[in-house]
Amino acid sequence: MLHTAVWGVMVSCILTVPIAALWRQFHLALILSAVVFLECGILAINRCRCPLTGLASRYTGDRADNFDIYLPLWLARYNKTIFGTLFAVGEIVLLWCWLH
Repeated sequence: MLHTAVWGVMVSCILTVPIAALWRQFHLALILSAVVFLECGILAINRCRCPLTGLASRYTGDRADNFDIYLPLWLARYNKTIFGTLFAVGEIVLLWCWLH
């Protein structure tokens, strides 16, 4: 459940960045972006795996893409692609709003 809660916070940050940018709340957008970039750094240090996945793997032999998180299999499988793309688009929106 912890992994799902952390995922929910990260997705909330990703989805809120462009909204904050459009509302010209750049301080909030930058804080949310920093949170996501921090998570990206943690993932990079752990070879693109969440440390919670390693922790959960100690307690089960299941290795399905969603064995450690309460998400549908297809979403768990494409999670980084989907939300990485949304984050990149959100950052572009943030940059565009900031420059205009």
